[in-house]
Formats: sequence, structure tokens, C-alpha cells
Amino acid sequence: MTPTVPELLLGNFLCLMEPPPPESSGEFLQSRIAVTGMIAMLCAQEAERGIAARVWENGAIRTLLVDASGAYGERFATAATGKDDDLSLAALDASNAALRRTLIDLHIAVEAARDGALDTAIRALYVRMADARRLDLPPLPAG
Repeated sequence: MTPTVPELLLGNFLCLMEPPPPESSGEFLQSRIAVTGMIAMLCAQEAERGIAARVWENGAIRTLLVDASGAYGERFATAATGKDDDLSLAALDASNAALRRTLIDLHIAVEAARDGALDTAIRALYVRMADARRLDLPPLPAG
């Protein structure tokens, strides 16, 4: 399971609301606050870039499915129909999950057919998708 931004932020809230026991102060408490801060920072990045990344990714997958449908079957073009009218992360993630499942099915068919050109295009799309979803960790403190 990949936790959503709301789930992560709720976890941060609950973590900070619960006072630590006396024996958990010092370095443990400092580490707890640092991890909570890092999660909040990663959530901020996801909130900033997540919608644009998903809209782009869904469009790129749809285009590839339509382009491949002539050689691999109309079901891929049918799966690519639809638009991202609801721009909430939950709705975008739902359509993205369905598109990814269909892309995986296409990739299986492409590998079975030994279609090197389309296989390369699909793998290149995977790389661009991963790059679009990248979150940057802060630098480690010196010491």
C-alpha cells in the first residue's frame, strides 16, 4: 500500500499530539520530530507536483495505448478512453491504476510478440513516469 498525502499528514498529526513517555525524551524525541518533519516536507512536494504528474502520466499512457491498439487490439484503445475531469488525487490515482494495469497487459503482449521498438517505448515511458513522481530527500546533516 502506498499511503496518501492525507493519510501521512494525519499520521504526523497523531504522532505530534501524543506526548512521549518520559523515558522517550532526548534523542528519541528528536528523531521522532525529524522524521515527522521529513514526511511533511515530502507531502508538500507531492501536493505541489502530484496532480500535474498524474495528469501527464495518464495522458502519456492513454496515447501509448491508442497508438498500440492497431497492432495489439482495440481493447487497448477502449481502455484509453476517458478524461481526467476530476483533478483530485484520489480520482487521478483511480484512473491511473486502471491505465497502469492495461499498460502492463500491453507490455506483456509486446514482450511475447518480441516487438523491440514498442518494448523500448514502454520502458522509456516507465522511466519518465518515475522521474515525474520523484520526491527529493533533504541533504543529511553533517556529522
